[in-house]
Amino acid sequence: MRILNCLALLFPLIGLQAATFEQAAQEIVQVGAFLNQAKLCPATAGNFSMRLNENLIAVTASGKHKGELTADDILTVDLKGKVQGSNKKPSSETLLHTMLYTLYPQIGAVLHTHSVAAVVLSRLSDSQSLFVTEGYEIHKVFPGIQSHESRIETPIFENSQDMPKLAAKITAYLREHPNVYGFLLRGHGFYTWGRDMKEAKIRIEAFEHLFESETKLQTSCRCN
Repeated sequence: MRILNCLALLFPLIGLQAATFEQAAQEIVQVGAFLNQAKLCPATAGNFSMRLNENLIAVTASGKHKGELTADDILTVDLKGKVQGSNKKPSSETLLHTMLYTLYPQIGAVLHTHSVAAVVLSRLSDSQSLFVTEGYEIHKVFPGIQSHESRIETPIFENSQDMPKLAAKITAYLREHPNVYGFLLRGHGFYTWGRDMKEAKIRIEAFEHLFESETKLQTSCRCN
């Protein structure tokens, strides 16, 4: 019951409005340009997706420059990661997207970025499995948080090329820890999600503020 209540708090909207493929492709192209310009997804790094319905998502194709995406670079896949109606290859991390849509039926968009701050932060302590922030006003961006007097724990997972194994590990963690808004892959990047692309984008910006702030704090302390 506790987990169900927490999930309801994280995703309070019922009756998710899924996008058409054309709408999803347009929003993915736009967010790619925005995140690339903000230096959060350099070159071909990162991947983005949106839910089309309960069984299908739109996701970026593999190896595409995120600042130069077109609608032709967006594919439809089912929740097992199987491409629908195309010979193009989806992002190699598509299973991490489908894992999140399966686990959280209320979400409508998933974003994966490769910012310098996120990568550096995940490498500052190779033994650290959580990124913890306390006392930040920007915490109030996240559902259920009303004050800077709050604490957010973001898990850090070891990077892996074995996507099914990594997806299973992350799923097990998220089921046990429902108050999670994103996760880091060590030396790799960051994942977050939202009810729609707008919310996912807001969460990316909020987390990047936390990543940059903590990276500067931690590196400053080490130098002094």
